Amino acid sequence: MLRILLIIFVTATTAFSQPLTSTLRGTVKDSDTGKPLAGASIQIMGSDQGTLTDTEGNFRFDQLSVGRYNLKITYLGYETVALPELLLESGKEKVVLVGLSQAGRQLEEAIVRSTRPIAFNSIQTITTEQTLRYAATYLDPARLTTSFPGVATSNDQANGLVIRGNSPNGMQWRLEGVEIVNPNHTSNAGTFSDRATQTGGGVNILSTQLLSDSYFLSGAFPAEYGNALSGVLDMRLRQGNNEKTEFTAQAGLIGFDLAAEGPFSKKSKASYLVNYRYSFTGLLAALGVSFGGEDISYQDLSFNISLPTQKGGDFTVFGMGGMSSNIFKASRDTSEWVYQKDGYDIDFKSKMGALGITHSIQLGAKTALKTVLVASALENSRTGYMHSMSNTDNRFLTEQDANTKTRLSFTTSLSHRFNASHLIKAGAFLTYQADSVKSIIRDEVSEGRLQGLIVQPYLSWQWKPVPRLTADIGLHYLHYTYNGTQSLEPRAALRFQANAMQSFSFSYGLHSQLQQPAVYLSVIQVGKGQDPQPNRKLAPTRAHHFVVGYQRNFSSSANLKVEAYLQNIFDVPVFAGDPTLVERPLPTFSTLNLVEGFVHLPLQNSGTGRNYGIEASYQKYLTHDFYLLVSGSLYNSTYVAGDGMRRSTRYNGNHTFSLTTGRELKTQKNGSWGLNARILWMGGFRDTPINVDASREQGTTVYALKDAFSLKMRDYFRPDLRIYWKKNHPGYSRTLALDIQNISGTQNEAYSYYDILQRQLVKKYQLGLIPILSYRWEF
Repeated sequence: MLRILLIIFVTATTAFSQPLTSTLRGTVKDSDTGKPLAGASIQIMGSDQGTLTDTEGNFRFDQLSVGRYNLKITYLGYETVALPELLLESGKEKVVLVGLSQAGRQLEEAIVRSTRPIAFNSIQTITTEQTLRYAATYLDPARLTTSFPGVATSNDQANGLVIRGNSPNGMQWRLEGVEIVNPNHTSNAGTFSDRATQTGGGVNILSTQLLSDSYFLSGAFPAEYGNALSGVLDMRLRQGNNEKTEFTAQAGLIGFDLAAEGPFSKKSKASYLVNYRYSFTGLLAALGVSFGGEDISYQDLSFNISLPTQKGGDFTVFGMGGMSSNIFKASRDTSEWVYQKDGYDIDFKSKMGALGITHSIQLGAKTALKTVLVASALENSRTGYMHSMSNTDNRFLTEQDANTKTRLSFTTSLSHRFNASHLIKAGAFLTYQADSVKSIIRDEVSEGRLQGLIVQPYLSWQWKPVPRLTADIGLHYLHYTYNGTQSLEPRAALRFQANAMQSFSFSYGLHSQLQQPAVYLSVIQVGKGQDPQPNRKLAPTRAHHFVVGYQRNFSSSANLKVEAYLQNIFDVPVFAGDPTLVERPLPTFSTLNLVEGFVHLPLQNSGTGRNYGIEASYQKYLTHDFYLLVSGSLYNSTYVAGDGMRRSTRYNGNHTFSLTTGRELKTQKNGSWGLNARILWMGGFRDTPINVDASREQGTTVYALKDAFSLKMRDYFRPDLRIYWKKNHPGYSRTLALDIQNISGTQNEAYSYYDILQRQLVKKYQLGLIPILSYRWEF
């Protein structure tokens, strides 16, 4: 008996002392045609382990010890690809998709992660692992972009992106390559007017659990991108594991997540991936806990189903949906009122959903066809009631907003490679757009509906005349049936590979963006016989983008990038009419500074803008337990309104700087500690002086508009910290993390206004120190 117990003890001890392992596998394809590449060499860098892809382009490494890995993929006639920062944990397989681009001869090791869009400048890849590792991202890829040069958020409370001095309204959200409505909860977060924005929100509705690599483009876009001026955040969904059922559970201040993925059957390669999330703040609100008088809650559900076929190509069905609310209730005790907002009841509610299907198929060895159909919709409502100080039971409506957005988007693209030197890509976007808006602010009422079809065909030709030189020439066209406006937009880019480590590039594009629905539908108080909605015929705002770039690769895990850019904007709607025809003419108004709200002015496409600057970034990926990303920019952003004077735009901060770094320390028992930090230092945005005497007389904030955006706020400074402890166990792993946003508690200015209760100017600040504790369990 003693002998049996001894054998059991020794066996158990040996089992627990063995290193934990998992599987790293993936597929290698031609990035342009989707053709599987058989016989590609896969090497684990820093070791002698390697393998070759099979006839379907698949590879796998079983029984790998958990930890960080870097892969090197080579294939004759294609550029070498290095995949850094691959995290392998117990209980979860790591599955990657690698896209290789053809090359005349081997010249470089490109740091590429998957089949990303063709762009030689101003493009960044965002991985899920980075979103989970970087400090204070709220697990939101949009917030991670502030680590890149020239990018800032308009306010700490939201993820609206200020890119190279442009308004957040200049960017576009895409899902699986197709434009969708604003995919964010609480889209009124952080705004001066507390009204919904077009592109920002408190947190992304699409959970990180569903995301694959996302692509962030910040200027001179390729021909397939249109209807955006400043940037594009193109989110891509990952496929669920088609061999093994896996789960992820996560709890934290952001919310409670539960994700499941796996194959539908052992005989099928079809897979599912689904995630549900409920906000932690919503749970506390249900228990009667409030945050400064506000009840904030949200929940969302997202899924991605992969359905490959033998001969009919690959299908995916995906969807996302979310609901959020922000409720503020005034105290019935007026002695507790400090600011004018304290006397208001404000209800904000939002719903958003998207449903889509994709189909990809190879039409021979050199041709691929991809088709995507996505329907997305958004509904926001907000009401503001003011209580009487003499009798708080009496309240009256002062503000009401209601808007809906619907997008039905269809796109198809055909890629054909003639040979190693010539690739043609042609496609089209057809988007049915319907918007209805209603706004009531005191005596101003705006209401209307618009609908139309946005037609955007495009064509691009990639040509490699010599092995070191690659050219991409394209043409994009936009036509809007609502008012018959159109724009023909040439695109061109060159990349010269000087040697194995250095490259130079140049990109140009003419880009356009339609006006916001609130601009088209603005109602003007005019005289008899005049059009009450004169802005319906406005043309798109357009811009010439020029970008010159230099890249120096120090290794497969480190590089330096420098870019200089110029953006000349024209056809900007401004007030340039007869000031006697409107009640309050605004000669300094330009839609380049518009964030939310309506415009009660007749506008003309006669304004201009100019953004120029230089950006630099040095990135070392996570190797040898350390990573570093340093980026910065110097820029200037100005505009010319109807009065002909050049002024700084609202977002002319003049400089950005970001330091993102971290170190991972391994422990002896399959664990690791991570210490991550980020420092953001950016020039303060601009504000317009307030006429205090006029504000006191009229009982509302009155701006000195002739001096628009002449005040520069103090520089923005924010250090963030993330500490995590990872532990691998047989069959599962878990991560305990603490994020602290603004660990210094710096008071960063947001805006100023005249408070009718205090009868003086009040300065509001952005978020202070925010600690976020989270626990993640993968099995």
